[in-house]
Amino acid sequence: MPIKQVNPYADLVAVCQGDRRYGRELVCDDNVLVGVLAGELKVVQADRTHYCGTGDTLLLPRLQPATLLKYPTQDGTAYQAVVLKLPLALLRAYYAENAPAPTPARSVAPGPLLLPQSPLLRSLFASLLPYLGLEQRLPDKLLAVKMAETLEIVRSLDPCTDAVLADFTEPGKLNLIEFMEANYMFNLPLAKFSYLTGRSLTTFKRDFKKAFALSPQRWLTQKRLALAHYQLTEKSRRPAELYLEVGFENLAHFSYAFKKQYGYSPSTLAGRGA
Repeated sequence: MPIKQVNPYADLVAVCQGDRRYGRELVCDDNVLVGVLAGELKVVQADRTHYCGTGDTLLLPRLQPATLLKYPTQDGTAYQAVVLKLPLALLRAYYAENAPAPTPARSVAPGPLLLPQSPLLRSLFASLLPYLGLEQRLPDKLLAVKMAETLEIVRSLDPCTDAVLADFTEPGKLNLIEFMEANYMFNLPLAKFSYLTGRSLTTFKRDFKKAFALSPQRWLTQKRLALAHYQLTEKSRRPAELYLEVGFENLAHFSYAFKKQYGYSPSTLAGRGA
């Protein structure tokens, strides 16, 4: 079963592990560094999918919806990863003294960055594991030193990481229709959708009803089920493979909603595509 180990005295560090496929949707308020120690990690975003294997490290930008799917290896070795949050306050302090590398102008925000495998990263993650056994709060000065070490390693391996790490902008008011059409498959609270589109929850609901003539929850359910129907019939996928990727928390809820919408269970469509 999936296990997440976190020590309240060093809550920026977590170790995730599981001996079967599992996943979750998230939008991180902070940038996150994920070091895959064993198994495989699949990160699904609106327009791209990233794959990481044992030894890979991925930098996940903040405020980008994603579904993280975690798999054990084919020989049964459990998935295991070290996760390190990079809080904005510590990043601001670091970049106040270290100028970011110049980066080309982008029309869209950079996505997750796969870093080159390196002994430096392996050493970094190994040094974080003992934090799970702390019996008192990690001193602020030591935390700042560890964060500076992390950033120096990451930046030395890929200067493009500054485009992610030194970006302190907050979401502006976005085109609601475009954003929701691109991100409806992520099972996020409405408050998070409203924040990411630069609106209060009240304004989000009002603008949504005006744009789609449906409540957000009803529209989201219909869109997710339509995507699932397409994946089952055209891509020959199985319900157990896709329910997380189309915004449902568990297979039973997905099957119930699908049958209520279409009059038959998703399992009757599995494998019927090309």
